[in-house]
Amino acid sequence: MAAGSLDLPVVDLASPDLRSAAEAVRKACVESGFFYVTNHGIQDELLDAVFAESRKFFDQPLEEKMLLKRNSSQRGYTPPYAEKLDASSQFQGDLKEIFDIGPVGDVDMPNDSNQWPPKERFPSWKDTMKLYHAAALAAGKRIVSLIALSLDLDADFFHNIGAFDRPSALVRLLHYSGEVNESDKGNYGASAHSDYGMITLLATDGTPGLQICREKDKYPQLWEDVDHIEGTLIVNIGDLLERWTNCVFRSTVHRVVTVGKDRYSAAYFLNTSPDLVVQCLESCFCEAYPPRFPPITAGDYLKERLNALYK
Repeated sequence: MAAGSLDLPVVDLASPDLRSAAEAVRKACVESGFFYVTNHGIQDELLDAVFAESRKFFDQPLEEKMLLKRNSSQRGYTPPYAEKLDASSQFQGDLKEIFDIGPVGDVDMPNDSNQWPPKERFPSWKDTMKLYHAAALAAGKRIVSLIALSLDLDADFFHNIGAFDRPSALVRLLHYSGEVNESDKGNYGASAHSDYGMITLLATDGTPGLQICREKDKYPQLWEDVDHIEGTLIVNIGDLLERWTNCVFRSTVHRVVTVGKDRYSAAYFLNTSPDLVVQCLESCFCEAYPPRFPPITAGDYLKERLNALYK
């Protein structure tokens, strides 16, 4: 059941009033798990370049894209129907196609698990994605500082515990086709799911389709549209941060519906260093509300979730 658009807060990352910004973040993370950020530092020109490279890649014939099929490190191309985020879906898989890119080093690393389109046809691809990784990481760290403040922690708390000494981050380029076969009526571009990691930063081309369900255990489920606001990124909380906060913050179920028009987006999944132990934050438990989850390393947690998805 759909219920119109959701009025989410817009957080200005350039605001000198950090306390008010942190309060807005906390309210959003408790109530919906989603908010917008403006003055995020990612230049429009870079976003335009990312979407231009994405369109160019996805416009290729399927056989060309399949030459870079996703590897065991979850890098590369995933075709339509190959990923099903909602295990209860009656369909073979979701309609979206994906290209995943991990962190890009300053030099060609011998153990780099990324896959790259041919340079002769995509001369700017690697440099563009490297720049986007760096810009999104910088924005993500600023958001995480506000999240720390919103949890009554020091702004540098996550930095000081080594969360970003070796961050595990992923750029996911997504294409949702505007053409849907008769047999796919009722299927979703991305079926209902929550994100697994710490936070996600989402840039879109402005095409609608993203919806969230704030009460995932309530039936019938109520789905609300997340509108595009020019100049902003959409931020949402992942399951790892929900666990870290003892469920004070909410990792909200969301999906992408087809709207009869091609839709492109770029998700940046920001996760901590894999060896960091995630245990209930001191400001998120008390005698009446003890920790609900045992400690676990971030890497082991994400591995469990991804193995379940791609089993």
